[in-house]
Amino acid sequence: MSDSSSGYDPSAIEPKWQAEWDDAEVFRTPDSAEDVEYVLAMFPYTSGNLHMGHVRNYTITDAYSRYRRMQGEDVLHPMGWDSFGLPAENAAEERDTSPEEWTRKCIESMKAQMSEMGFGYDWDREVTTCDPEYYRWNQWLFKRFHEEGLVERKGSEVNWCPSCETVLADEQVEGEAELCWRCDTPVTQRDLDQWFLTITDYADELVDDIDELAGWPESVRAMQRDWIGRQHGARVPFEVEGYGEVEIFTTRLDTIHGATFFAVAPDSEIAQDLAKEDEDVAHFVEEVADPDGDEPNGVATDLTATNPATGEDIPVFVADFVLSDVGTGALMAVPAHDERDHAFASKKDVPIRPVIRPEDSEDDQRESSGQASGDDGPASEGDLPDVEETAFTEDGVVDHSAVPEDAAGVGGSDPADYDGLASEQARSQLEDDLPGAAHDKQYRLRDWGISRQRYWGTPIPMVHCEECGAVPVPDEDLPVELPEFVQTTGNPLDEVDEFVQTTCPDCGGPAERETDTMDTFVDSSWYFLRYTSPDREDAPFDTARANDWLPVDQYVGGIEHAVMHLLYARFVTKAISDLELLDHREPFQNLVTQGMVQLDGEKMSKSKGNVVSPQNIVEEYGADTARLFMMQAARPERDFDWKDEGVESSHRFLTRLYDAVEAHVGSPPAGEAGDVTDYVRHEIDRVTAIADESYEQLTFTEALRETRELLSLLDRYAEATEPHAETVEAALSTIVRLLAPVAPHVTEELWSELGRADDQRESAERASGETASDEGFVIEAEWPTADGDLDRHQLERQLVEDTREDVRQIVDVADIEDPSHVEIAVAPEWKFEAHAIAREFDGNNLVGEIMSDERFRGEDGAPDYAKDLQAELQTLTETLDAATEAEVLARARWLIAEEFDAEVTVRAGEDADADLVRKAEPGRPAINIE
Repeated sequence: MSDSSSGYDPSAIEPKWQAEWDDAEVFRTPDSAEDVEYVLAMFPYTSGNLHMGHVRNYTITDAYSRYRRMQGEDVLHPMGWDSFGLPAENAAEERDTSPEEWTRKCIESMKAQMSEMGFGYDWDREVTTCDPEYYRWNQWLFKRFHEEGLVERKGSEVNWCPSCETVLADEQVEGEAELCWRCDTPVTQRDLDQWFLTITDYADELVDDIDELAGWPESVRAMQRDWIGRQHGARVPFEVEGYGEVEIFTTRLDTIHGATFFAVAPDSEIAQDLAKEDEDVAHFVEEVADPDGDEPNGVATDLTATNPATGEDIPVFVADFVLSDVGTGALMAVPAHDERDHAFASKKDVPIRPVIRPEDSEDDQRESSGQASGDDGPASEGDLPDVEETAFTEDGVVDHSAVPEDAAGVGGSDPADYDGLASEQARSQLEDDLPGAAHDKQYRLRDWGISRQRYWGTPIPMVHCEECGAVPVPDEDLPVELPEFVQTTGNPLDEVDEFVQTTCPDCGGPAERETDTMDTFVDSSWYFLRYTSPDREDAPFDTARANDWLPVDQYVGGIEHAVMHLLYARFVTKAISDLELLDHREPFQNLVTQGMVQLDGEKMSKSKGNVVSPQNIVEEYGADTARLFMMQAARPERDFDWKDEGVESSHRFLTRLYDAVEAHVGSPPAGEAGDVTDYVRHEIDRVTAIADESYEQLTFTEALRETRELLSLLDRYAEATEPHAETVEAALSTIVRLLAPVAPHVTEELWSELGRADDQRESAERASGETASDEGFVIEAEWPTADGDLDRHQLERQLVEDTREDVRQIVDVADIEDPSHVEIAVAPEWKFEAHAIAREFDGNNLVGEIMSDERFRGEDGAPDYAKDLQAELQTLTETLDAATEAEVLARARWLIAEEFDAEVTVRAGEDADADLVRKAEPGRPAINIE
């Protein structure tokens, strides 16, 4: 789409420059580059078409990588394809083709769309995970992990999706309804032999190192901490009648005196034994138990357990809220101090005994610091909490006086020995005192089950031999390649005899290949390493280069990958490091999780029929328009609504910029420099400083907004005076370069135009010291640099805007219809000096501090001003100095003159009328309007 009155035609400009970039290999990263800036977007699943979420994700990294290139960095910005996975099998079935054929067509289509969007990738480094040249190294790494003891094959109850007919990792089961992450089918449980990567071996390091990921969003770090779920507590044996010592794990050992029942999981050994003899237990275990139910449920047994802290016998229940794979599969229940235990006890009429009270007295504070007993006197007596309706779950102070008098306590000691101890201290003391107790850690994290009963994935490089068991495929026989696809239900590989039947690498006897394939998250757990040396044939990646180029400096992708992909990638990186193939132990230094692109407040999806096609936008407006709208609509991490009017506004801006450059090149102005020109030059510098900060932080919106305003300022400049040619060119050159990372095609065209105009003029020097270049691409041009400090620029702008607003308010309040003269008086020097003293003052008597200084004693109004500063002491902010304030306002007076069609005078405090200047303060000049 192009304005009929404008020469801007994206359909001609964009293919032209895409071809120019390709011919010049602009985005190629040489292997010899040192310490590259590694910018990476999560590679896409090969679904066939880009959607707006893709476009946003890839525009973020493309804009940032272009910005870093213009700063002179060697940038690695690769792209590849997460091309294995069940959806390809489903799509192939629907289209009566093979997953590979479907996947290759999808890659071809998506790659063409990426090129149309102008994304600058080093396609020489392209990786495709379904290529044997790639998945060979999945198998090789699997074998190395197997040798290091990080691989296990074991039977276990696994998550099974009946629709996908495959196992799911815990991380792939979503929500309280426990639905498959791909198809939303309710997940069931099944017992299968599976291959696992023992990610739990790295649980402590994975959680500890989260603190080092300062460049990650806190929300993602919190999600990883929660998923790993490390808890510090204690293991304590309870004597269970007929079963001896049964260990429990608890994080609240301080509440043990309030344990009034004991509970075991329905699939525990105790419950299964009891079910053989007890009909009630059998009925509950087989028919009633529902671990996912809304309320805890259970059944009483005839057993008792002995509380080791009190000597009290307490009843044993089989309860469905106890899980065999969490803790030990048994627990002590303390209804007064645990909400779940409270709900169960209320339902089953079990006693609820409070043993912790809030820490609310001075004595309690003394006790919590370690002075609870000894010569300091008896513990204070606070009130135990009312736990009839709800449990008291916070830490507090032990007070277990409600324990029955005939209970023996620890080793026959008096239970009251623990009264008055703060919870943390009591936990430590009880760990030391209770027989068999020991400090322990538990995790929510489980080993990563990577077996999938599907065709389109990496074959697991193992064979099963009756004599030798499971035997790895030798390295020289890798890759184990997928056979041709066979359309069938279940696992297609089971149906291919020539694939399944093989010989044992150890004994040479008959054997069968493993027919499970790897979870596709294995592919994405190390692909960022392969980009460093995608053609390497003797190793998964070049270690020296990976050590030099990693970690990824800036990673961008969806929040939906906060647990699965990111956690797996961190684990695999650490495991590879332990193989001495990599020095780094974390893969991604900085992370941005981009928000969704919505339409009318809803996520775009084909099922809702609200998808906006990137192809249609490119055809109508051009890729630059789509990119610009995406980046200026919201910060990357936020969701935003797709608005047609926003797209049109972005297109109009690019058209205006194109026309402005064309007009300047065709007929540059001939005005002289003056105050207005000086103001424009300072604005160019200010916008440059803001844009640089915005790009550095990947916020983009501020940079693009300021760039728009600078173009609008040029229009006002032309209305106010005859513009100075070199100043206009400096502004246009700056706008083009600041916009180039986001709208690369049109800015490339305009950079070329400005370069040709340069050739036509005799003077190559510009007043700013910067010129447009007649050689090279804009992406190779030098990024604009600001002379002034960003904070200083912001102070100057705030001063101008506040002053203009004050003039407006005076005109409105005084109802001045036609102001003829506006006089602005800057505060005198001494007020600025007093203000500076006040900002640094941390005492009690600011007035005395100021008036004791001889600089202020003779100044009219100094005592009153010192009192004002004293009253405003907590809200004082930095200001410019007096001379700079006067200079800034003098430069900007044309804005007020233009707005009110009035003469404007700016005076320093020493030159202004005494009555007027008395009202002036630093940052807030006095104003008189005639």
